[in-house]
Amino acid sequence: MLLALALPPFAALAAPAAYRYDTTHSQIVFSIDHDGFSRPFGRLHVARGWLRFDPDDWSQSATELDIDLASLDMGDKDWNAAVLKPAFLDAGTSRYAHFASTSVERKDDTHGVLHGNLTLRGITRAVDLPFTLNRRGGTIYGMHTVAGFSATAMLRRDDFGITANANSIGHDVSVWLELEAIQDDKAQDNKESP
Repeated sequence: MLLALALPPFAALAAPAAYRYDTTHSQIVFSIDHDGFSRPFGRLHVARGWLRFDPDDWSQSATELDIDLASLDMGDKDWNAAVLKPAFLDAGTSRYAHFASTSVERKDDTHGVLHGNLTLRGITRAVDLPFTLNRRGGTIYGMHTVAGFSATAMLRRDDFGITANANSIGHDVSVWLELEAIQDDKAQDNKESP
């Protein structure tokens, strides 16, 4: 009898919801020093990915996403082509960068740190992403439930074997992520390989 009374509250606990990244409204922007003159920006698109998010228990959350290096936009087609070559992003060999979380650390109601591994150019390194939960709720027309996040990171390009032009291109890369994910119970089931 006691066991029967104890079970309903546990059964009623909400499980983390599954989401798929909205690739139209998710982007990654980065900036790197150019010979001390400026810090030009580049943009990349999220190709695919999923998110498992529990608003009550962030420790149960996780994510994976693929970044399409071939989507690179530096504002000039020749510059894009140069950055995609083997000396830099090497998109011909490894078109996608992959991020997989290992844990989520909650700081307060809207801030946390996403810990995980980033694979770029076939090299995997641990990365920490401080992030803000911007909003979780229904869209204006009530068609979807969406979770939106902003995150930042500082990467060292040398850690991923990108060492060309060491005297003219900076080594620290500032990264900003703007991510929207649409609730989709089958998001993790429909993972595609890059």
